[in-house]
Amino acid sequence: MSAPTGRAAGWQDALPELGRRLPRWAGDERLAMLAWSRLAEPEDLVAKCFVAGRGGPQALERLASPAPVSAAECLPGETPDALRAGLARWASRWEETDPERDLARVLALGGRVVLDGDPEWPEGLVHLNGGEPFALWVRGPLDLAAACGRSAAVVGARAATAYGERIAASIAVGLGDAGATTVSGAALGIDGAAHRGALAAGAPTVAVLACGVDRAYPSSHQRLLRAVAEEGLVVSEVPPGSSPMRRRFLQRNRLIAAVSRATVVVEAGWRSGSLSTAGLAMDLCLPVGAVPGPVTSPSSEGCHRLLRSGAVCVTDAAEVLQLVDEVAPEPVRTVPARAHDGLDPVQVAVLDALPKVSARSAERIAVTAGLAAQDVPTVLRELSRRGLAARTSEGWRRAPLEPGGRAHPEWAGGPRP
Repeated sequence: MSAPTGRAAGWQDALPELGRRLPRWAGDERLAMLAWSRLAEPEDLVAKCFVAGRGGPQALERLASPAPVSAAECLPGETPDALRAGLARWASRWEETDPERDLARVLALGGRVVLDGDPEWPEGLVHLNGGEPFALWVRGPLDLAAACGRSAAVVGARAATAYGERIAASIAVGLGDAGATTVSGAALGIDGAAHRGALAAGAPTVAVLACGVDRAYPSSHQRLLRAVAEEGLVVSEVPPGSSPMRRRFLQRNRLIAAVSRATVVVEAGWRSGSLSTAGLAMDLCLPVGAVPGPVTSPSSEGCHRLLRSGAVCVTDAAEVLQLVDEVAPEPVRTVPARAHDGLDPVQVAVLDALPKVSARSAERIAVTAGLAAQDVPTVLRELSRRGLAARTSEGWRRAPLEPGGRAHPEWAGGPRP
């Protein structure tokens, strides 16, 4: 069904002349992907599907065209309404998009860009199944793929105690002694302590930012981030100059979880943002550990909550390394590859948002998958028809798979009563 005339006209009005002044760089595959990293927010799965199905340059050509959206042009997983809204959303950033300028800025800092298919692309990003970054902006002398190859995310609260910071630093030192990398988010508290511990030991560390790699956030970590860029790696999926908006921190956390072999929460209150990193790692079927603290300490309530939810109790670097080395050298997918065969990126995103045990509502699944709520029920029904999703009285969950990762025939055919 086509959208109301007013919506279509509004989108066309936003792009009256783009088709006649498509810049030279739009035809270059690498520069086109850099452009998309500015045009779309990291959580925009509509953009990921749009670009994956067409390629960067062709997707830019479609964005630059004022032609109305038709159902015939939509690829699997796309709808005219979602595509129309996406085009309007991306068009609003067209004038500020210049990948040649962004590339020059990162090169001037001694940095570089890493794209999917490059030798430095971290293999752990395959866990994101359609939610991979368009590009990674990188500063530092280390090889990104090698640094993440045997790594642990060491994260926790900004309002950390001396106990938490001491444990975080000691874990980072121990990881470095064993040739492993400490990955964190350069935030105050536990993150900063982990980076400092690694640097003090001459060990590799990777800081993943929610802003451009040319910015120091928090500002009090300017010296720390400079040291990480000189001896380790500073990484972001948003271009230079990008601000650390609130919405980007959750997306930053998903990168930390995906590129690391295991995630450890050292200290966290009940509502600490670091718990989202642990939750994302669990959703990706990656090992998660938590450091226990005093049962009377609010600063450890989140860690104790994780331990009750199945996280592994860890107390030192040796125990963290046991989690790191549990992961096979080849990336582990959220579900075996055969379960994903034939699914489009939107269906994969919904499948990855389905819990294995407890059920979730369609609305909650939409939030986790980063999709519009109205788009998810249809996808859930299709996954149910394929035997990949099961409906219960409490909501939706993943259907059990046969050995080898195939959908179990008992669960195929649609929602169960």
